[in-house]
Amino acid sequence: MSSHAKSTSKPIPRWKVVLKRAWPTIRILLSIGLLWKATSGIDWHALLDSQIQMQPWWFLAALLSMLSAFICGGIRWGFLMRKVGFQASLKNFIALYLAGGLINQGLPSTLGGDSYRAITATHLNSSGNLVEEKQLDEELHQSVDLEHATPKLRLSFSMVLVDRLLGLAGNNLLGGIGLVLGGATLAVWGKDLGYAVTGVMVFAGLLIAFILAWGPTCNLLQKLLNRLQMNDALPGIKLAFSWPMNIAQAVFAIGIHLLTILTLLFCLKAYGVDAPIEGLMIGLPALSLLLMLPISISGWGLREATLSSVLALWGVNPSITVLASISYGAITVISVLPGAYLLLKRK
Repeated sequence: MSSHAKSTSKPIPRWKVVLKRAWPTIRILLSIGLLWKATSGIDWHALLDSQIQMQPWWFLAALLSMLSAFICGGIRWGFLMRKVGFQASLKNFIALYLAGGLINQGLPSTLGGDSYRAITATHLNSSGNLVEEKQLDEELHQSVDLEHATPKLRLSFSMVLVDRLLGLAGNNLLGGIGLVLGGATLAVWGKDLGYAVTGVMVFAGLLIAFILAWGPTCNLLQKLLNRLQMNDALPGIKLAFSWPMNIAQAVFAIGIHLLTILTLLFCLKAYGVDAPIEGLMIGLPALSLLLMLPISISGWGLREATLSSVLALWGVNPSITVLASISYGAITVISVLPGAYLLLKRK
């Protein structure tokens, strides 16, 4: 063995380094540009002169609806984590979920909040107290390298991924149902697209359930998890996707997304507008898919531009939609503010 052996790593091109540093600023500028585009067409004087019948109590209903959605999401993630051996209480997992949601509101992508809750969860004991806080600080202040991460950290990230996949399934199913109900207004092929999306999601769910139920394929999956050093992840995967638990998970995931749709519906009602529920069931799920693209900060600008265009097909005033969408974004931020307690507690 040579003592002079050196690891040779290929240098990163300068343009990639510059782009990586500049990308957060670019996203901020894109969000500002999209938000300006969405609001530039609003005639504020005409809007105020129209004497909008404001009903502020609907904002409270919207806040309760969005907060309920986050709490339900935290409960789902908590059950997944406890199933694979993490013993913190559901209250602790909900608090982490809210803290992650709060981080997501200030970062260009959802990776920051997901990483925070996945890493911090590995340092919670059964009493809900943080252990090895110095190591936790080090892990939170460096980029995550799952290839060299501990099995416990890999396991935590795997449950965050499963939680995200359940959320995506609920989003797509709700969007498919929305297209079946109101897709004809969107396009002549809208209803057929709804049946196709719903059919694909149902087929995928049944296929995964079959893989988990059949011994040979389940054993292959376990071998793959062992190779990835996530030996204990299978119970959590089964809790999410095995038959008949997958039916309950699908209904629960749809319910969570339905709560976010009710939040936007209540925001529109606060401005005196009765929007068609099928339009919201198409607009918000489509927006959720768009938000997977890293082109805005927490959906600001992109949300307003998308929803105003979609709901205009149902005759909703785009100006009112933009106002309701901005209110929806503000309520989302307010609903995750309780997560600030956990963040400030560690300071």
